[in-house]
Amino acid sequence: MSRFPLKPARSTMRAFVLPAKNRPMTKIVFPANRPSRTKIVATVGPASDAEETLTALIKAGVDVFRLNMAHGGTGDAQVRLDKIRNAAKQLGVPIGVHADLAGPKMRLGEIPGGEYRCTPAVPMKFVRGKTATEPNTFTTTYEPLIDDLNVGDRIMLADGTVAVQVAEKTPDYVVCSVVQGGVVRSRQGVNLPGAKLSVKTLQSADIEHAQWAVAAGVDYLGVSFVRSADDIRELRQILLEEAVKLGQPLSVIPRIIPKIEKPEAVERLESIVDAADAVMVARGDLGVELDIAQMATVQKKIISVCRQKGKPVITATQMLESMHHQTLPTRAEATDVANAILDGTDACMLSGETAVGEYPVQAVEMMHRIAVETEKLLYERETQFPAVKNIKRESLTDSVCDAAVHLANEIGAALLLVETSTGKTALSLSNRRSMTLTLGTSRNEKTLNWMNLYWGVLPVLNAPEDPRECLRAVLDSGTAAGYLKGGDKVVLVGGVGEEHRNVIYVHVVG
Repeated sequence: MSRFPLKPARSTMRAFVLPAKNRPMTKIVFPANRPSRTKIVATVGPASDAEETLTALIKAGVDVFRLNMAHGGTGDAQVRLDKIRNAAKQLGVPIGVHADLAGPKMRLGEIPGGEYRCTPAVPMKFVRGKTATEPNTFTTTYEPLIDDLNVGDRIMLADGTVAVQVAEKTPDYVVCSVVQGGVVRSRQGVNLPGAKLSVKTLQSADIEHAQWAVAAGVDYLGVSFVRSADDIRELRQILLEEAVKLGQPLSVIPRIIPKIEKPEAVERLESIVDAADAVMVARGDLGVELDIAQMATVQKKIISVCRQKGKPVITATQMLESMHHQTLPTRAEATDVANAILDGTDACMLSGETAVGEYPVQAVEMMHRIAVETEKLLYERETQFPAVKNIKRESLTDSVCDAAVHLANEIGAALLLVETSTGKTALSLSNRRSMTLTLGTSRNEKTLNWMNLYWGVLPVLNAPEDPRECLRAVLDSGTAAGYLKGGDKVVLVGGVGEEHRNVIYVHVVG
């Protein structure tokens, strides 16, 4: 709980006196349209990295931009990061940035002619090295491939549309029978479901990119192909050491988001969630590594564990896939997004839809529309089954947030206002899924960026540090923007005094 710069007083209510209305106030920017509670993560790529497009995406509803470090180096990422920060600055809003480390991603080598049709009648051979000279012979970017495979193991190609099985193994190659045929192309992904990989999760390029992320001020860092909580601890140590080297505060290193995309990660889910700051349901590789029939139940399990432990969770991959080339999604895709929201996801992510798709802004607008409509049903549910019943209370802050959400519901508050230094209070409120619009303020810019991933919390810039000045600025700006009117109630949550004592304050708009 953050600290308000107020002297201890007998009565907190008496000490909390608002400044005069005619006193000059800092303007706080409210969005033109009420945002969805569910956050939207959008991947930046060639289709969206122009500054005017980034600006349009923020206006459409993007809360966090994702930089895919598998494509391009730190130079390209820095250019895009600078554009994102500038677009956010021009709009006067905080925006989160998530850099996604590539990890040990396996890809096919170059195929003569660029593609090959696999058929059950013709076996395939995978060999060591970077070049294949014989017909039906392939290489991959994963050097230990032959060592890690055993007879009977499956190899999935082309996003799982092609499946082969190891029939013979020698020291230098494996021969595979084609179980499910189809076309494979150069540089497409390779998955080894069930195989135990000998390679480390963090590659040398990942470490270099992580060090860049610390220096560049990236807010979140994704870790691909996590297999245990040790992978997260290893990355956190790298980030801490880099921050010390650069003389940066340890409290502002990027938050870590493991991507759940390996069967080992599902098996060790709870320990991974405990070690993480947030989690991503990475359905692309996960849907290939697992039996596709399990995908829906595993997604629900991951979201449920994250909700129980109070960690934000992102649902990603193919959410609006058809909007690569169309202005409308399929009915199944719209339903998929809605179901993830109903399951409790904090955020939904767009990948190729915004990175290389033809309609990046329309894709964000559509996801926002689906979220707003779905949240109406969430509100109906919460009025019957309050969300706070099944949330763990591990601190005084959690109990205060329980009380604040209950109070806001009881009095029909128009706004919840939380002033927080580290973002813990805002995250606790987010976990309680209050349908009351929640504004998050902080003197720490990094905290504001982190809050962009917190369900239902709208971080705002320029809020004064003094809680009384902050409340007056919110009242004046909120009234001018049409968010507040006379008689509306605002609930403020924060801390007061030298001992960070918790306080809930209710104000009625005059």
